[in-house]
Amino acid sequence: MSQAKLLEVTDLAVSFGHGAEEVQAVKGVSFTLDKGETLALVGESGSGKSVTALSVLQLLPYPRARHPKGSIRLGGTELVGAPEPTLRAMRGDRIAMVFQEPMTSLNPLHSIERQVAEVLDIHQGMRGAAARARVIELLHLVGIPEAEKRLAALPHELSGGQRQRVMIAMALANEPDILIADEPTTALDVTIQAQILKLLKELQARLGMALLFITHDLGIVRKMADRVCVMCQGEIVETGPVATVFSAPAHPYTQRLLAAEPKGKPNRPAADAPLVMEGKAIKVWFPVKAGLFRHTVSHIKAVDGIDVAIRQGHTVGVVGESGSGKTTLGLALLRLIGSEGAIVFAGTDIAGMSPGRLRPLRRGMQMVFQDPYGSLSPRLSVGEIVGEGIEVHRLAASPAERRAMITAALVEVGLDPDTQDRYPHEFSGGQRQRIAIARALVLKPRFIVLDEPTSALDVSVQAQIVDLLRDIQSRHGIAYLFISHDLRVVRALADDLVVMKDGRVVEAGRADALFASPQTAYTRALMAAAFDLDVVG
Repeated sequence: MSQAKLLEVTDLAVSFGHGAEEVQAVKGVSFTLDKGETLALVGESGSGKSVTALSVLQLLPYPRARHPKGSIRLGGTELVGAPEPTLRAMRGDRIAMVFQEPMTSLNPLHSIERQVAEVLDIHQGMRGAAARARVIELLHLVGIPEAEKRLAALPHELSGGQRQRVMIAMALANEPDILIADEPTTALDVTIQAQILKLLKELQARLGMALLFITHDLGIVRKMADRVCVMCQGEIVETGPVATVFSAPAHPYTQRLLAAEPKGKPNRPAADAPLVMEGKAIKVWFPVKAGLFRHTVSHIKAVDGIDVAIRQGHTVGVVGESGSGKTTLGLALLRLIGSEGAIVFAGTDIAGMSPGRLRPLRRGMQMVFQDPYGSLSPRLSVGEIVGEGIEVHRLAASPAERRAMITAALVEVGLDPDTQDRYPHEFSGGQRQRIAIARALVLKPRFIVLDEPTSALDVSVQAQIVDLLRDIQSRHGIAYLFISHDLRVVRALADDLVVMKDGRVVEAGRADALFASPQTAYTRALMAAAFDLDVVG
């Protein structure tokens, strides 16, 4: 490896605002990046990782953001304070960036060909047939199947993994010296994540570029990086070779991060525990209509004849890739979407029950959603959010009793009851998810569908939420349907496992047995994609 420092960041600081409102997001960060090397910036949300990466490209919102001090040099050229023409020449040519969410990074109104070709036009003046040929070459390079037929596609016509591949193609169009990848796999399924990481490693080896990888996933750091910088509250608290830092972490924060993976074992219920929720031959088919008179020509079989049974104090994990039907199954069991098949809750067949008759039973069936910010109304206080179900089901005789019930629910999920007069935006992601869990718990349900409740959270917060859910279940005997694509979280919580693909069950049984010895190729691929990340290499 060359000893010439391709990128040198020295004593970099980033502040937002001025005076009393000034926030120091990055405080004196220094690191270097060599040609062909992979450096990971790792830390939890708010640690300053992405702000540091955006600073390298000078993409922060000036003048609100500024650099009180520090230097960023690319091959000897100073980027901090550089004139706009210099920065434009660097961006996309010598340094390129792949962002976290490809759907919001791509223009929804422009074809894939136009968006990739734009980079070639700006930096190389390449147009027409030459540009089209280069776009096709780039799409083949990043593994887009039948690239020639995809040129006119709009972003929404591609899968999440394909959209991220297009973003990588755009970033690589001018064969940059440095590729900055900012959480490029967070929004992707575990198998697609493994494919994208493998692709980045292969492209890096082929093109000889340096990779600055931003992530909060320590498994990805083990897999991808040569060196790691651990960030906490805007500072680098530890740096060094990945093998050294992970085997013998020196800083307490690094030690805490490495110990934060969800641990513990599920609460195995008694074999004769009463059935709380049972679904038999559940089907959810969405019609595909065509023609002038919109006749049904086929169906999308989102859930296609699935049986599931969940007992008191029991957790059934449902895993699979996006589009496999996991969430649709949960919504069908709660009677939130139409379905065929038998659904029995607490001994009562609710499949054909009218909404009026079903309403009293809804108190006992609750759901916690994936995005805690999107599922909480920003216009309601925490007390109003948690207490809404109390009002609907008329569970409190007075405002004082209602407030006491809200207080008890917040205390149970580890929140200060005095926070009930505050609003969701005043809380962290983990705290917001605790609020969402409190909203479900206040009704004392017997069954909760947990739809990816930890996927939007940092790894240390994930571990806290898993411990909380397990503790609540042991105290109240609640039955959980736990939907996730994160098999490490599922392993810590689920007693039994259902593996879904294309609306059908591929494999089901005791979770410990399936994790130890998966029987189908699809389940083995899921397991390999999730747990191979734990291996240094």
